[in-house]
Amino acid sequence: MADFAGWNVLIVDDEPDNVGVLELVFRFHKATVFMAESGKECLERMKTVVPALILMDIQMPEMSGYQLLAVIRSEPRWQHIPIIAVTAHVMSSDQERILAAGFDGYIPKPVSTLTIAKEVSDILQAVRS
Repeated sequence: MADFAGWNVLIVDDEPDNVGVLELVFRFHKATVFMAESGKECLERMKTVVPALILMDIQMPEMSGYQLLAVIRSEPRWQHIPIIAVTAHVMSSDQERILAAGFDGYIPKPVSTLTIAKEVSDILQAVRS
């Protein structure tokens, strides 16, 4: 079972249903969960909370996940944070583009409450090795 106890997890997504599922799963796994509905809100939140993990949608208003990723990666204090795209962009070319852009992992929507924690854990393990 994945262990996220003590982790600050930031979910960046403008769809409340998607956020709710991810929030439920990560709170169940004892993480402290923070939410942001947009890239701008994410950057504001990160002024006070440095997450151990960011789960980010690609298609959002104001700023895409790609644009937000670039801003986060440009900040030295945030470069170490694993960022996983959780997206409805599910074509194999989408996955390749997402990973090439610098995301640490890719999880297609809709996510499964039964497998999402393990999927994230597997991605993090692969990134660290």
